[in-house]
Amino acid sequence: MNTPTHKNQLTTQQIQALDSAHFMHPFTDHADLATRGARVITKAEGIYIWDSEGEKILDAMSGLWCVNAGYARRELADAAHHQMMTLPFYNSFFQTTNVPAVQLAARLASLAPPVDGRSFEHVFFSSSGSESNDSNVRMVRRYWDLLGQPQRKVIISRHNAYHGSTMAGASLGGMSGMHAQGDLPIPNITHIDQPYFFENGLAGETPDEFGLRAAGCLEKKILEVGTDKVAAFIAEPIQGAGGVIIPPATYWPEIQRIVDKYGILIISDEVICAFGRIGHWFAYEKFGYRPDLVTFAKAVTSGYIPLGGVMVGDRVAKVLIEKGGEFNHGYTYSGHPVACAVALANLDIMEREQLPQRVKGEAGAYFAKRYAEFNEHPLVGLAESCGFVAGLVLVKNKHTNERFRPDDAVGMVCRGHCFRNGLIMRAVGDRMIIAPPLTLTFAEIDELMRLIRLALDLTQNEMHQKGLI
Repeated sequence: MNTPTHKNQLTTQQIQALDSAHFMHPFTDHADLATRGARVITKAEGIYIWDSEGEKILDAMSGLWCVNAGYARRELADAAHHQMMTLPFYNSFFQTTNVPAVQLAARLASLAPPVDGRSFEHVFFSSSGSESNDSNVRMVRRYWDLLGQPQRKVIISRHNAYHGSTMAGASLGGMSGMHAQGDLPIPNITHIDQPYFFENGLAGETPDEFGLRAAGCLEKKILEVGTDKVAAFIAEPIQGAGGVIIPPATYWPEIQRIVDKYGILIISDEVICAFGRIGHWFAYEKFGYRPDLVTFAKAVTSGYIPLGGVMVGDRVAKVLIEKGGEFNHGYTYSGHPVACAVALANLDIMEREQLPQRVKGEAGAYFAKRYAEFNEHPLVGLAESCGFVAGLVLVKNKHTNERFRPDDAVGMVCRGHCFRNGLIMRAVGDRMIIAPPLTLTFAEIDELMRLIRLALDLTQNEMHQKGLI
């Protein structure tokens, strides 16, 4: 086809045609997309994005859980430009380094709080959360090899978890749809039940009782696999892509007791939860457990440029450094100077504006109060939040919590009403989830809640018209 250059002013239809002809999107049915055309996003500022038709949309998903500092922050563009004109790239192989990577590693080490004597003084950089979790598999297995226990290879994860979409990341995750494509999971990765009280709690069981029972699945799996074969347990503090599943308060302390009992490592996948999302720089501090490895990405640069990594706890780092010799693993863009420079500028913004503190404080409290009001809506079975991440369940019968059938597609109906009325809210089955920028003002929180309520009302009306409620 005759392809216009990027300098031409293209219509929405022309962009959509080029998109359909050439751009393979992630997690997309391309035949379906071709029939409707992609929504073309052209600019962004603060908490809003605009499409090619001029529609203004409140982005309650922070892009993809990542634009914590909001859009159009000039400091971040300036940091990238300055670094590009100074040192746009050099690799970290061959005994070389660069200043932004060193400074960022030190900065992250200073932000990661020690827990019970365990600290994080070392960082391994990647370009994404998926790559970081691949690195975790390599580091965990190398760690046990060096300790003379090479049989410890099995990593336990949870059903409905998300840890990326590379071969190792998708295997660590517990998404059945991903496992169905590509003969996944790869060997020596297994899964246990998720701590989802609304769906899996028993009649008469309290959330705290359920939290202990859900954590107990880990001990059962360790005994099933063999205590001498399990290397690590990986989990998100709060499951994000699985629908914002917030575990009961008893869950993480019991997980810690179990891993301590059997001496296995904890990998805390904080790609979503770190950097202020739940009111702390790192989520393990809020939930009170002691990870050995912490996966990060997304909000470290507020999504302005790809960067990920692993905070390597001293327990693992000491063995890898003192006993390991050369670690045969890494990426071309590990410690990319431009990405690291943008991350440093982003952390400056977050510290100067005290974004984690405001989520932990008055702004987070107001957000939680307003979001909890959806518990009164006839279509909502449960609305819950933690910091600036929240989810609600759409139910057919509020009194019995009867769920809609998957074929009813209630989440997609609700998402459609959100889109048509200027709101980005994500659907995960019958759960609707948000993770807005941490810069939300009180007035913007009110606007967000108004738009969500409008979408819920419209969804209720449509489901009633279809005879589904």
